[in-house]
Amino acid sequence: MTRSERQPDVIVDFLFEEGLFFIAVKNLGDAPALDVVITFDKKFTGLEGTKEISTLPLFRKIPFLGPQREITTFLDRSAAYFHRRQPTRLHATVTFKDRAGTAHRTVVKHDLNIYKELGYIRRPPAGGA
Repeated sequence: MTRSERQPDVIVDFLFEEGLFFIAVKNLGDAPALDVVITFDKKFTGLEGTKEISTLPLFRKIPFLGPQREITTFLDRSAAYFHRRQPTRLHATVTFKDRAGTAHRTVVKHDLNIYKELGYIRRPPAGGA
């Protein structure tokens, strides 16, 4: 693959792990993404309702996101998120540029309701306690 064929490919993903929600910004591509901006169609809070997650600086602008790189942040416990009746159907619009300055735009649709009925087991942290 030549350098000109390599392109960034940035997505936003919601991760569910043992009853916890995380949000990941991922560059799936083989080239860096520049000036990454993520906007959500709805505002939502996390950290037990204490923080507006949808407007974090992480989503306002990432100047450089290397190839095959990921930035992940904790959103909330899934039970707390659902209890507060936070939005479950979200659209994330991702805009970024490649090295040539070409603008790219992707809309990623999520439905967190798919996690609502899932069972999970909370494991103790490694090392005990």
